[in-house]
Amino acid sequence: MLKEFKDFISKGSVLDLAAAVIFGIAIGKVITSLVDGIIMPPIGMMLGKVDFANLFYNLSGQPVASLADAKLKGIPVIAYGAFINDVLNFIIIAFVIFMLVRTVNKFKKPVAVDTKDCPSCLSTIPLKATRCANCCVELAA
Repeated sequence: MLKEFKDFISKGSVLDLAAAVIFGIAIGKVITSLVDGIIMPPIGMMLGKVDFANLFYNLSGQPVASLADAKLKGIPVIAYGAFINDVLNFIIIAFVIFMLVRTVNKFKKPVAVDTKDCPSCLSTIPLKATRCANCCVELAA
């Protein structure tokens, strides 16, 4: 079982996945910082000096000064400003990942195809073959 686990971990796809998860966490923190510190403040200024992170709806009817005050007092609120920030974070992260994948795909070389399927038995044969090695059917040149 230990050998199987070692083989599983040493496969390239598992290591690629682990690297992708670590990269995703790191880029997520950068994007969160970008949205919270750079993008949302100007949008808030344009909308009348609104701080989206502190937008909330008080469900209790008790007066509270801020979202932090409501959380401290245990008052139920709907923190829709944090939701707006999280949606923007998601959209930006998705766009950055899309652009990254798109750029990487541009640099990939097309894989040369050197085999085809036999029309009779569907076995894989070389492109230059004139007869299938498995079923001996004649192939069009």
